[in-house]
Amino acid sequence: VVFPGGALSSTMASQLVPQVNSKEGRGSQCKERHMLLLSPLGKLQISGCETGLHEIKLPKMSMLPSGAESSSTCEVCEGAEEMTEPLQQCTDWLRAYFCEPARIESLPVPAFHHPLLLRDSFTRQVLWTLLREVKFGEAVSYKQLAELAGNGRAARAVGGAMRSNPIPILIPCHRVILSSGQSGNYGGGNLMKEWLLSHEKLQKEKLS
Repeated sequence: VVFPGGALSSTMASQLVPQVNSKEGRGSQCKERHMLLLSPLGKLQISGCETGLHEIKLPKMSMLPSGAESSSTCEVCEGAEEMTEPLQQCTDWLRAYFCEPARIESLPVPAFHHPLLLRDSFTRQVLWTLLREVKFGEAVSYKQLAELAGNGRAARAVGGAMRSNPIPILIPCHRVILSSGQSGNYGGGNLMKEWLLSHEKLQKEKLS
């Protein structure tokens, strides 16, 4: 389902943006912690601190997961002993995403603590708009997302924002597709993008 284009959604102004630290960048007090989450896509490398989430790094996929792999549970395989609240919230959210999508809307979005998401910029506006407005099982074109973010002529800048996204899956850049309906490029590879879109479509049909 492609998200309708046009003016900025009326719900957007009333929704809270994800919490971020008010300091620019990561200060000297930021102690980064790392964890590995074994998911249907492989091992996701997640980093963050007490203040918020830093990054999610995706593995490269050479083939689509089999049926058994795609239905497996998500388990923390490294870093459980150093879990901060934002990392725990991220883990809970990703487990719900892969295994229990109906729970996603009831879960908090972790606070973010990445410089790109702290600075006032069009890229940040695009990423937050995407997070708030394009929900599980939906898709939007680069042009439509540019319009939602307030500048319909900035489709190329939207593409740059997607490439810069430090927190994929949670900030769902995989839901941004070409106007032709083709999936387009993705940091984790085209196979992963197609798998994520198919996963959401299938799970949304089960929930409806």
